[in-house]
Amino acid sequence: MPPTESPAVLPTTPPSAIPPRTVLVVEDDFKIADMLSNYLGAQGFRVVWLSEGRQVCPCVRELQPSAVLLDLTLPDQDGLAVCRDLRTFSDVPVMMITARVDEIDRLEGLETGADDYVCKPFSPREVVARLNALLRRAEGRLAQAAWPAAQGFVVDEPALQVRWQRQPLGLTGVEFRLLRLLLARPGQVLERSRLLDEVHDGDLRDVSDRVIDSHIKNLRKKIERVRPEGSGIVSVYGVGYRMELPG
Repeated sequence: MPPTESPAVLPTTPPSAIPPRTVLVVEDDFKIADMLSNYLGAQGFRVVWLSEGRQVCPCVRELQPSAVLLDLTLPDQDGLAVCRDLRTFSDVPVMMITARVDEIDRLEGLETGADDYVCKPFSPREVVARLNALLRRAEGRLAQAAWPAAQGFVVDEPALQVRWQRQPLGLTGVEFRLLRLLLARPGQVLERSRLLDEVHDGDLRDVSDRVIDSHIKNLRKKIERVRPEGSGIVSVYGVGYRMELPG
């Protein structure tokens, strides 16, 4: 019986570094599972291997893996059913591994909540590339979820814009970076000098940190146009600013 974890992970970081991300490989074919485990392990992932679909949900609940590679055809439970069960409690990224190349089968896999699929035979290099793309997208969703969306603010990174109650604030690039930083740290006092370093590009030797006051003034006006309760941006005398949003 093969090991449940990859036997070796190449030591590319010091022991004190962040631990490797866990990938759950669900595959009943030992050769494929072993190939994926070894390749992913060599890329710095911790790999846990399962051969039965019924083991997946309990394992995801316990381990909270970063991603799941899920074979579509398992001996005890169809991979589609496993994915449906996963989606009742988890949004972990799922990549389907399938030998079915028919378009209907691929679409069905995506409709059950899978994020991507790869068809057998496949290159492990392709799997890792797709997996890294999935993880980047998942991390982007988590970052956006960290914004206080419950207060009506939504940060749209690609558009460099912030909306409140679906209303765009019409921010400049500097104002966008400034508000994004404040929203990411509600209740935390941020010094003017730090805000200046974070939101301004280029040489700041001749720029006073008081320029932040001007940006804050404009930012407050734009938020207050659409948000009746005010901007939420509080001045801390002699230090900087903080974002106060009611819980």
